[in-house]
Amino acid sequence: MRKILIVEDDANILTGLVDNLEMEGYKTVIARDGKEALRQAKERSPDLIMLDIMIPKLNGFEVCKELKLMGIKAPIIILSARAQEADKVLGLELGADDYITKPFSPRELMVRVKAVLRRSENTGAAEDIFKCGGIKIDFKKYTVYKDGKEAGLTAAEHKILQLLVSNRGEPVSRHKILSDIWTSEDVTTRTVDTHIWSLREKIEKDPSNPKHILTVHRIGYKFAE
Repeated sequence: MRKILIVEDDANILTGLVDNLEMEGYKTVIARDGKEALRQAKERSPDLIMLDIMIPKLNGFEVCKELKLMGIKAPIIILSARAQEADKVLGLELGADDYITKPFSPRELMVRVKAVLRRSENTGAAEDIFKCGGIKIDFKKYTVYKDGKEAGLTAAEHKILQLLVSNRGEPVSRHKILSDIWTSEDVTTRTVDTHIWSLREKIEKDPSNPKHILTVHRIGYKFAE
């Protein structure tokens, strides 16, 4: 049975989430503030985390960042009444896999949950260690090294790199990257290009003349060894 950690301080919303998820066959774990969320994530090893932004002690953005620093691999869905584009982009940049604006329908939520879990399974099937030149990628520990030093990739950058490496030698379209890494409709292919630029800055010896993360004209990108 899949375990979902729900981080929400509104009692009515929390009850509705628990009821809907358990009706679909999921086991639920509850946290009502940011610090409790970190503790539960570490102790209970959830398969998915649902995270509100406006919660006590640590807000959802801070929790999201800490979860990644702790090495928590569970995918994160942010549930928030904050609908501004800046909030959505920040949440996704910090490593959230989806951002759902309140109010939302139970049906939409379940579709998003299943999609995120399915993508997480596919990502988890990849190799654990990959080496190429001065680049070392430890997918299990969620770390990337360039010439022996940690490259400091964001969660989204790491996922993009893993996708490209898993399909190395083959072009991966911008739309494929977009659909595999993000669910939010507010993220565009321009976001993909921005992340690729940042990846090159962090792992290429000469970002202006990349040897590994190559542009495939009119398609997207590919990883070359």
